[in-house]
Amino acid sequence: MNFEVWCKTDRGLRRDTNQDSYLINRELGLFIVADGMGGHTGGEVASSMAVTTVEEVMMAPELRNDHAREAIVKAYSEASHRIFDKASSEYSDLSGMGTTMVLAHIRGKSLFIGNVGDSRCYLHRRPSLWQVTEDHSLINEQIRAGLLAEDQAHLYVGRNVITRSVGYEREVFADVIERDIVPGESYLLCSDGLTGMVPDQKIAEILNSYPPDRAAKLCLDQALANGGDDNVTVLVLHFF
Repeated sequence: MNFEVWCKTDRGLRRDTNQDSYLINRELGLFIVADGMGGHTGGEVASSMAVTTVEEVMMAPELRNDHAREAIVKAYSEASHRIFDKASSEYSDLSGMGTTMVLAHIRGKSLFIGNVGDSRCYLHRRPSLWQVTEDHSLINEQIRAGLLAEDQAHLYVGRNVITRSVGYEREVFADVIERDIVPGESYLLCSDGLTGMVPDQKIAEILNSYPPDRAAKLCLDQALANGGDDNVTVLVLHFF
């Protein structure tokens, strides 16, 4: 299956450091965006460890015969173990660190999407855009329970609170979604530095108006133009 991938990241306009991490491993067909949390350096450490661990686990020879879904669950679990153990045993100043993480993994004719937290994966098929992953966040739980309307979400005080992350607790279970790969479709992986600043309608407009090799930068530029309140990372994976 032919594909190309592009990624852009920026610390934003209000943060001193960039606690987002990302991975592009074309040979393995593995693409990751992680958004760290926890103290001045904890988030950066957590997101970096998560990305490195998942790549290491997914490359392990003993997992080559595993179903992709099982391998992804194991990778998330191992990343959470390592981050939690590092925070609780080795570096007390990193206590409570964790990270969101969304990934896409090509296996045969399928794309497997893993997710923990509120970083997102979108599917773009002109002219439509769909959010593939589900946010593990307090605000999404309120919306699902019917306690909050989606158009009121931007007013919600706890909108940045996530309910599941990698490493904050030792055990974590990742959502894993399998989709058939279709030429002409694109997948956009991003941290909430994009989705918190740029509505889905505008993301779709960019993807519909420009070729995929420009979309990642243009989405990032739009997040900065809208205020750049957070670190922002945008990865676009296009199949042809």
